[in-house]
Amino acid sequence: MSDVAAIENFVKQFKDLKTEVAKVIVGQDAVVNQILISVFSGGHALLIGVPGLAKTLMVNTIAQALGLDFKRIQFTPDLMPSDILGSEILDEDRRFKFIKGPIFSNIILADEINRTPPKTQAALLEAMQERAVTVAGHHYKLDLPYFVLATQNPIEQEGTYPLPEAQLDRFMFAINLDYPTFEEEVQVVKATTNDNKVKVNALFSAKEIVEFQHLIRRIPVADNVIEYAVSMVGKTRPNSDQAPEIVKNYLDWGAGPRASQNLILAAKTHAAVNGKFSPDIENVQAVAEGILTHRIIKNYKAEAEGISESDIIKSLF
Repeated sequence: MSDVAAIENFVKQFKDLKTEVAKVIVGQDAVVNQILISVFSGGHALLIGVPGLAKTLMVNTIAQALGLDFKRIQFTPDLMPSDILGSEILDEDRRFKFIKGPIFSNIILADEINRTPPKTQAALLEAMQERAVTVAGHHYKLDLPYFVLATQNPIEQEGTYPLPEAQLDRFMFAINLDYPTFEEEVQVVKATTNDNKVKVNALFSAKEIVEFQHLIRRIPVADNVIEYAVSMVGKTRPNSDQAPEIVKNYLDWGAGPRASQNLILAAKTHAAVNGKFSPDIENVQAVAEGILTHRIIKNYKAEAEGISESDIIKSLF
């Protein structure tokens, strides 16, 4: 099959996937879109929202519709790296045997990732970057596709360990979940307080998803679009000559080169799901907020004057 035909097939399957997820998840269209763009771009996502917004249900539903293994890890202050990665035990023959931890799955939901100490957070880093883990000197490859979706509760700060910038940078998207509208909440309550069971069908296989990830990477990008993405990321750096006044006044730190890479990869996927064979500047702008929000650090002046990350990013367009 040619790449053009493959993209046309991808558009159809993506629409079917959204319909399948919508059987369970009411609204939250932009959030589901960004999660799926992350999956097909081969990235990870961080979901930020208060409890009760169906974050776990959303990830579980997406995993079922994608036909992938799904594991949920509840991060707590006493969670140890071995609880995630697995550990070696002595079997009945007095030999060491490795028992795999929950990280050996296609989709990992790292629930309330900021509740656990940095040592345990760091256990995820190698898996996210290398798609492999090292335990007791042995290197274990993870099955592809591999995707980490972490959640964070923004209002409960007591007993939390904020993610270091290096780990935040590993996430392709930071996605803010908002409360549903009145009409959506009515639909949610109707759907979840009866005895009907909804069956979510698996529309993909792991092999198909990996093939679509390779297809996305083969999509050509014009030089001016790459230059636009790199220039936008460069403008977030306060010490850069390109930085506009709003950045110099309100940011302490800007985004690194990984942001430029993720902007182009996500723009390719955004173009593909909309039936385009190459991304343009509009596609870069469509994904920019989710990719840059967690990579820029505001100063005290921005906090005092109520300037949000979103305001700063939109000014770069």
